[in-house]
Amino acid sequence: MSVAAVPAGGSVANGVRHVAIIMDGNGRWAKKRFLPRVMGHQRGVEAVRRLIRGVRDFGLEAVTLYAFSSENWRRPEEEVSDLMGLLKRFIISDIDEIAGNGVRLKIIGDYKALSPDIVTLLEDAMARTAGNDVMTLVIALNYGSQQEIARAAAAAAAKGAITPESIEAELYTADLPPLDLLVRTSGEVRLSNFLLWQAAYAEMWFTDVLWPDFTPEHLAEALGAFGQRERRFGGR
Repeated sequence: MSVAAVPAGGSVANGVRHVAIIMDGNGRWAKKRFLPRVMGHQRGVEAVRRLIRGVRDFGLEAVTLYAFSSENWRRPEEEVSDLMGLLKRFIISDIDEIAGNGVRLKIIGDYKALSPDIVTLLEDAMARTAGNDVMTLVIALNYGSQQEIARAAAAAAAKGAITPESIEAELYTADLPPLDLLVRTSGEVRLSNFLLWQAAYAEMWFTDVLWPDFTPEHLAEALGAFGQRERRFGGR
């Protein structure tokens, strides 16, 4: 399906309200082209920008992107620094467009552990877009699902009984629609500590396409595949 074929105000979502993407393959994209790893990350940011612009008429309520995991701190210091720099530049350069298009920005994960200047940028951006309701763009930063679940369970216990409902109410995603579809690029077939609770009954779609080459057309393909599946949620 071509993005150009989507009518204004139309939808290719096939019932999907919330899609999450593990954006994998930046390093391999650069390596295949004998380029520095940072070039892969730069092209990855371009893919994010392309996706945000391309899915505005898809009819999705929320798109969650796995940008930086709690395990990514193990990467070389130079690479982490490059990633943080790219994040800052993205927020500074794109927040006007994001806000102007009615998109609400939400950050999940322990983002307050990032450098103070980045925290300020993120919180200002979230405050600026808080009233927008066309779509929610969720960026997972310093995020780990196991840590999220442990934190949510502790918060639930402090308030009373621990139940699936009380834990779910304390998750970062409590104000978002349930996760319908989880996409991972680059050919890897694993969740990598991403939205483990939320993905309990989500459909999954894996592609060999490296993240810098991922387009809205690829997401439309994933949404099309979702539309062919029968979701039974444990029933027959």
